[in-house]
Amino acid sequence: MKWKLTGRYLLSVVLIVVIVIIMNIFVLIWLNIQQLKLNGPLLHSEDNSAVSFVRSFAGQIRVSPSGISMTDQGKAELQNKQAWLQVLDEDGKVLYGYDVPEKAKTKYTPMDIIQTYKYVEEETLSTVFIGEKAGADYRYSYLIGTKDRNLQRYVLTYDYRVIGRTIRLGILVVIAVDGFVALCIAYIFSKRLTRPLHALINGIKQLAHKNYHVYYESKGVYKEVFHNINVLSQNLQAGEQERKKLDQMKEEWIGNISHDIKTPLASIQGYAEMMKDKDYQFSIEEMREYAEIIESKSLYLRDVIEDLNLSTRLKNKKMMLNKKNVNIVGLVRNIVIDTLNDARYANRNIDFHCSNEVINIDVDGILIRRAVSNLIYNAIVHNDEQVAIQVGVKKSGLDVWICVQDNGKGIREDELERIFDRYYRGTNTGELHKGSGLGMAITHDIVKAHGGDVSVTSELHQGTRIEIRLPIFFKEERNS
Repeated sequence: MKWKLTGRYLLSVVLIVVIVIIMNIFVLIWLNIQQLKLNGPLLHSEDNSAVSFVRSFAGQIRVSPSGISMTDQGKAELQNKQAWLQVLDEDGKVLYGYDVPEKAKTKYTPMDIIQTYKYVEEETLSTVFIGEKAGADYRYSYLIGTKDRNLQRYVLTYDYRVIGRTIRLGILVVIAVDGFVALCIAYIFSKRLTRPLHALINGIKQLAHKNYHVYYESKGVYKEVFHNINVLSQNLQAGEQERKKLDQMKEEWIGNISHDIKTPLASIQGYAEMMKDKDYQFSIEEMREYAEIIESKSLYLRDVIEDLNLSTRLKNKKMMLNKKNVNIVGLVRNIVIDTLNDARYANRNIDFHCSNEVINIDVDGILIRRAVSNLIYNAIVHNDEQVAIQVGVKKSGLDVWICVQDNGKGIREDELERIFDRYYRGTNTGELHKGSGLGMAITHDIVKAHGGDVSVTSELHQGTRIEIRLPIFFKEERNS
């Protein structure tokens, strides 16, 4: 596009120069035509021809002792030219005449000859040319006058300084006129070239004011720019829709977590007020029961706060991994055992299997335990008690795979893409589900921090399978 735009500007400049030159040529031709119309063609060609005719006419004049005469050919030529002839001696006296007008002079002084030559004679209304005829021992002058109006003589007198000023003024006028014409033509071309730029600037302003419904037809020299503006507009529209959806999810999540926090706080506050009231007398067993409830609710609040803190640190990549070489099989097996030892999940059907008894890998054991526990916990709280949960560990090449699979309710297709998003809670949440709602997002970020990835496949009423892939050799990128 850059070369197209440059070429278009260069072509405009060349066209402006060519058009100005052509206009100057047409003006010169027009002036020449007007001059020819005013002065006639004899001004240049015929004038020269008349002078030659007068000078050569001396051959038609005969000088003899008996006097001066003229040949028949000379007479015919004079008649053809509508001219007359006078031959003068050295004193200006007319010695011979042919077809001379009645008012013509018979004797000419030197001043009369000059006036007759320079100007049209008022008496004869003729343009007069002067020639010379040489005799044996005498030289004669002769006048040839013509009444042809197309043949006239102009005597010019001029001052070089005035001509110089006139030429300079003419050059300035020509430059000014050509400049004005060039500016007009350049304005027309630039208007045509810059019109799309105004549309582009307006489109960018619309995008800057968050009006993302901008579309232009991709054509012309700015085709690629218009296309990129359209793509940007579409991306901004999609981003705006995604932002609104995320804001809505965030508001819902804040409402849910606020409710989840208010419930244990209400219990803690209620039992604390009861224990503080002097009107009530509690037994040791009751005090211990209330204290246990307060402790349980406090631990729940602590877990929620830790989730929020951990999620923020993982999101901002400020979490430093404390890696150690651990047996990942034993780590996952202990997670399953600890889950079954929890009285809340003691009756759940959770099986563990592995391809090898020992698979050593460098990981942050605490974070990996948290990630796998979240997956098992979600399989429990999102399904009924009869659902079977399979937890497995295997080694494949340079990767370790941890799989958590169940045969429960499954996840809808439109929810699969969002289960790892922050603030998202699925629709299959059971009564046991409590907490921040950040569990799956935390799992995803922990695995990503170890250089791995998480994949999920699910089918409604058939179950869900979530796999974690961890590379055995992975060098952590430290952030300053």
